[in-house]
Amino acid sequence: MSAPTMEERKACWGARDEFWQCLDRHGDDASQCEKLRLSFESRCPQQWVKHFDKRRDFLKYKKKLETEGYHPPEAAGKS
Repeated sequence: MSAPTMEERKACWGARDEFWQCLDRHGDDASQCEKLRLSFESRCPQQWVKHFDKRRDFLKYKKKLETEGYHPPEAAGKS
């Protein structure tokens, strides 16, 4: 795989941003954003799609930790 051109990168990032905005508007209901997901997948290399999916999950988890704090499971450390 050759490196994407600047135009291809911009198209990929734009498709990702549109897809993520749709998910944000619809409370992560992916069924509402299927067309944008397909556009995202068609404009980005597969490895990038995997990376961006993991990145979104991480950012959501990080935001949750920042707003709610860490709450360990009650059973942790008990045996």
